This record gives sequence, structure tokens and C-alpha cells, in this order.
Amino acid sequence: MDGVEPGTPCWADLATPGLDDARRFYPQLFGWTGVISPEPAANGYTVFRKGGRAVAGAGPPADPDQVPIWSTYVATDDADLAATRVEAAGGQVVVTPFDVADQGRMAVLADPAGAVFCVWQPMAMRGAELFNAPGAMCWNELVTPDPEGATDFYALVFGWQPEESPTGPVPYTGWRCGNRIVAGMMPQLEKLPDDLPAYWSVFFAVEDADATAARAAELGGTILVPPRDNPAGRTAALRDPQGALFSVTALR
Repeated sequence: MDGVEPGTPCWADLATPGLDDARRFYPQLFGWTGVISPEPAANGYTVFRKGGRAVAGAGPPADPDQVPIWSTYVATDDADLAATRVEAAGGQVVVTPFDVADQGRMAVLADPAGAVFCVWQPMAMRGAELFNAPGAMCWNELVTPDPEGATDFYALVFGWQPEESPTGPVPYTGWRCGNRIVAGMMPQLEKLPDDLPAYWSVFFAVEDADATAARAAELGGTILVPPRDNPAGRTAALRDPQGALFSVTALR
């Protein structure tokens, strides 16, 4: 991923009531530097940088009762049109499109199974500046109880086409956008927590998945799925101290 081509995941951010904890936890885990927006309307929104380049963000939740969550943002030329397509395809517009100052226009959306994601129509802020490197986003994956319904939904919303992967006993789908596989999908294999009926997971690249998982636990996080090998590398699913789910991958 090298830009914000429409239909491509371009950004990820964390909505959490424990913003101060997040500003401590993630820099210690990934070597990030947090830059807090000075604008009062930003409510302390923090852009995390790795080697000076923006990789992710964090801010307070819009709803105080919202569980902490990492969100995947998909680039679009028209956030309003994307929201209209979501409704037409049977999804939900959680937050109607709105401008984020001069940075971009976004909406918070959900597919029919309840997986929440965002769209980003870039203006001054085009998205992350680093991908597929340690400390940067490297993959986005939908886990859902309804892969067939998701296939129809995301084809209508983003024009994504499914590409089945025969890499193992578990069915795995790659989402193709043009000439590129931009994200993935897998069915639910294990009982998930009640707050995750279906979800988009954000993956960050690391040098060593085992060491990162152990470090996350030392910092107050939880190892949800211990490190294990897959065709892409070695991956672990983690929760931060506030409970937000994310994954790390040591890429092959």
C-alpha cells in the first residue's frame, strides 16, 4: 500500500476513553512518537509517527459508552456516495459524513453483520505515510459469521472482488481492488467476545511477533491469540490495557 487509491485501506485509528494510557502503551510497544493536535476541536487527537512518518491515530470515543476499538479507514473519492451505497447494500450509517477540518471527509459505517469501518475522503491529510514496515499497518482483515453476505456487500460498496486462497484448512478470502489484494476476510472460527459480533482487525508489522506479544502483556495488555505461523508470517492477536483488539505480524 503506497497511497490512498479508492478502495484501499489508508488509515487506522483507536477510539478509547483511556487516551493517556494509549499514548504510553503504543509508543512503548511499537516505538511510536505521539503528536497531539493543538486544535481544541480535536479533543486531544493524537497522530502516532514512526521514523517521522504518520502510521496511526488515537482519540476519545464519540460515545462515552463505546468500547475501545481500532478502526479501519478505506479511501474513497466520495464519502457521501459511499454512505449511500452502504445503506443501499443493507448496512448502517453509524455517523453520517462530516468534514474533519481541512484534513478530509469521513463517515463511520457498518456492514450487515455489524462490522464497523470508516471511509476517508482525503483533503490535506491523505492517510498513513508508511505501510508494511515494523510499527506500521500491514493488513486489514474482516472476521465475520456471514462471508457470503459480506462478499455481496463489499462488492456493492467498494467494488471489491473476492479471491479465495487455498492456503490451509480455513477458508480465506482476499479482497481484490483493481490489480491489488487490499484486505482479507475469514469466517469466525472461535467464540468471540460479546462486543465483537463481526469486526475489522488492524494488523501492525513487527520484527518479532513473540517478543511483541510478550512485551504487550508486560505493559498491561492481553494476548488473545498466541503467536502462530500463517502463510503471511507469524501473527498474534492482542488487546491493549483498555481492551482494544489489534494484531501484530512478523512478515515473511
